[in-house]
Amino acid sequence: MTLFGGVISVTGISFLMLCVFAILFVGYALGRVTIKGVSLGDAGVFVVALLFGALLFTPLENQLVIKGEIEVGFAEKALEIIESLGLILFVTSVGFIAGPKFFGNMKKNFKSYVLLGLVIILSGGIAAVTCIFIGKGIGFGASIETQEEFTAMITGLLSGALTSTPAFSAAKESVAAEHVSLVSVGYGIAYIFGVIGVVLFVQIMPKIVKADMAVERAKLSTGDDGTSKKKTFKGKLLELDDHGVAAFALAAVIGTMVGKVAVPLTSNGLDGTCFSLTTTGGCLLTALVFGHFGRIGKLSIMPSQSTLKLFRELGLVLFLLGAGVPGGADFVKYFDPMYFVYGMIMTILPLIIGYFFAKYVLKLSLLNSLGSLTGGMTSTPALGTLISTAGTEDVAAAYAATYPIALIAVVLVSQLIVIVF
Repeated sequence: MTLFGGVISVTGISFLMLCVFAILFVGYALGRVTIKGVSLGDAGVFVVALLFGALLFTPLENQLVIKGEIEVGFAEKALEIIESLGLILFVTSVGFIAGPKFFGNMKKNFKSYVLLGLVIILSGGIAAVTCIFIGKGIGFGASIETQEEFTAMITGLLSGALTSTPAFSAAKESVAAEHVSLVSVGYGIAYIFGVIGVVLFVQIMPKIVKADMAVERAKLSTGDDGTSKKKTFKGKLLELDDHGVAAFALAAVIGTMVGKVAVPLTSNGLDGTCFSLTTTGGCLLTALVFGHFGRIGKLSIMPSQSTLKLFRELGLVLFLLGAGVPGGADFVKYFDPMYFVYGMIMTILPLIIGYFFAKYVLKLSLLNSLGSLTGGMTSTPALGTLISTAGTEDVAAAYAATYPIALIAVVLVSQLIVIVF
């Protein structure tokens, strides 16, 4: 690509980086637009990335391939790296931030988090089954002719509606090989509203109930049961660097390895369907433990708060960008209005049922409810938005407590749907 009459030539990796930073700039600008107190926030980056993917990604990639400036699939692989890096930065930061309060909060509200995580995922599963029966009645749509194909599409929609990569992977492994692409299509279509819908929900609900955020923050703080007090250590701890980047990197390394541990769910052993925490769950769990203890002997394993805040924000927008661009390209290629509607149902129903269950049955405070909802919906972007809306990072503890329950449940529900239907 040439600019200013050929004076500037941008090719290959340089061109991709130019696009990345352009999307970040425009996305942040869009996220600042506020209508009646509601804004997209960091999800503005996701919207711009989707638009870029839908309108420009494929033709620009093809042009660079034809010119020999990049190889086929280079841009897609690069975006996968950006997405993965962003995810690791974000969830590891969240784990460290939530760690000091997590185990006390988990001990106090363990049953509530388990129940809420199960209710949210089961609601999504019921919505998916309902959509299967609706499809039987009105027709499958979009070149799908058999029940097996439609079930593959629905499981993809469910994993996208709940923004769950593990469920997406499990669904692909559970369906017949010739139907794997349909799972991917469904995931891409539903993922868009799965992100934006939850992001808007956590901003709108406090306004609907006219919540006083100062009061809600106080309720969340008093619910820590005194376990959030920072542990003291006699003597100065050894820090490998001033910002704690080394400690962060250690948690990310261990977390990535933990996430790769596979537990077979079928009699075929590791050759069959397996469950793993994935990189997301592994890094989150490891960072929670690191954040809780804060040190190994005299060695500090707790990054500075400024480092964690920076990595959390950077990780979130990189994740949204990496997922948004290819998602936008797939959205245009495979879009069907009814599939989008199905995806909306699978996002909205669990949100509403989960919120009322948390509020009226479990009697959780507003911010605890919303934090748990973001974990139950496995929605990384929504947590970032909720932290900004709530004005406190304490909501991350509720997210981290509910997330593992939802992670396991959504994988099992996705596989059950494929088996039954």
